[in-house]
Order: sequence, then structure tokens, then C-alpha cells
Amino acid sequence: MTELSPRPDHTVPTATVGEELGLRRELAAVYRLVAHFRMTDLIFTHISVRLPGPEQHFLINPYGLLFEEITASNLVKIDLAGHPVEESPHPVNPAGFVIHSAIHAARSDAHCVLHTHTRAGCAVAAQEHGLLPLNQISMEFYDRLGYHDYEGVALNLAEQQRLVADLGGHPAMILRNHGLLTVGETPAQAFLRMYYLDKACEIQIAATAAGAGLVMPAPDIRELTARQLAGEDHSSDLQDDLGYELAWSALLRLVERVAPDYKD
Repeated sequence: MTELSPRPDHTVPTATVGEELGLRRELAAVYRLVAHFRMTDLIFTHISVRLPGPEQHFLINPYGLLFEEITASNLVKIDLAGHPVEESPHPVNPAGFVIHSAIHAARSDAHCVLHTHTRAGCAVAAQEHGLLPLNQISMEFYDRLGYHDYEGVALNLAEQQRLVADLGGHPAMILRNHGLLTVGETPAQAFLRMYYLDKACEIQIAATAAGAGLVMPAPDIRELTARQLAGEDHSSDLQDDLGYELAWSALLRLVERVAPDYKD
């Protein structure tokens, strides 16, 4: 994995106790939201977040716990090879970190990496045409989605370079015959991207199952919509710069109601 390891940036200070606690709570909230919206696969997917600092340390779920059991304190701190760097009663699954470590090492903006095996996501991952621009939700990912061909269970380090190349600079990727992946500068951003990527897949499965002809907007409208949803369009009469921030605040209120122990 050496070739994927970035040079340590000694200008970045190590995370303070308060910063780490904040990230632990945000990541734990994302785990609980993934469980709440039924995007889990028992114990077999991961969400990881990079901690500030030159050490290249990350937080990830303890191997063996369901996502609804994840709390801020039981998240495990690991290095880029997936090994624990602090004492923990919980094991980690280094093999499960193969995908995450490759992307964290290659993308400085990928502070959070989120991977799922949802029913709709796996279904679209098995379709030759991939994600279609069928609705406003799916157009968030128009020309902004990588595709990676299936190479078996991700246990081989040689696959990492191809994963990174296929993701490129995109915010999300479909792992063919496998599932979905999103990255974000924060756990909140990675979660919201996954929520809508999975929703787009659900809509596509429903639309194609109906058997009727499909209507898709012209390419210029798809691109406009993608730019609008990414906050990159300045040509429209009105702008919505608050939507995702307000959505995340609402999601945190939801977690407080349904799983208040996530902060423990």
C-alpha cells in the first residue's frame, strides 16, 4: 500500500480532543442514520473519517457491531493500513478498509468515505447502463459518478490503484455487482450524497420495473440540474445555499429523537 500513502503534511496540526470528539459524534450520527434508513448490511460495510493531523489516523466502526450499536466512544482509531493505534476492546476488519484506505490516501478532500450494499444500489450496480438521468435526484450525479468493475471481494491491495483511478475526482462511485460509495469533506456531506444516490437507484428500479417508456431530459438540462444541486450554477434567478445545511440539522434532530445514545 506504500505507493498510495500520501506524504505526511506536517503543517496540519493534530486534532485536539474537542475536534476528535466532534468528529466521533458526527460519524456516530451517520452510522445511526444509515441504520435508521435501512441502508445497512449487518456488520459488513464501513464509514470512515480522517482525523486532522499528519499521522493519517482514521475513525471506523468496531468490527462485529451493528450500525445501531455504534457510539462516539466505541469507534476505533486506526492508521492507513487499518491497524488500531489506540487500545480498544473491539477488533477492526483491515480487509474492509482496503477500499477506504485507497481513497483516503489518494483524495485529500475525501475526509469521509461511505460504502453501502443496499438493495436498490446493488440492483443498479448490476445494470449495464448504470445510473440513468431519470429524475431530479439522479441528475445530481450526472457526469459526476465513477464506475468500478467487480474484481471479487476487496481483499487484494492491487485493486486499490484501479479503484482510485475509476473514482477520479467524482463525489460518488458505483461498484459494479457490488454497491455504492460516496465521499465527502465531512461525514454529513458523504451521508447526504449517499442518501440521494440510493434514492436515485430506488426510483430507477421502480421506473424500469413499470415497463413503460422512459423520459429523460436533454443533456444540457441534466448538466444545469447537476450544477444547481451542487451549488455551482450562478445563472438561475434564485439560489438555494441553505438546503443541505438545513437538511443535516433536521437529520441531527432525528438522531437525537431515535438514538440519543449515539453521542456516548
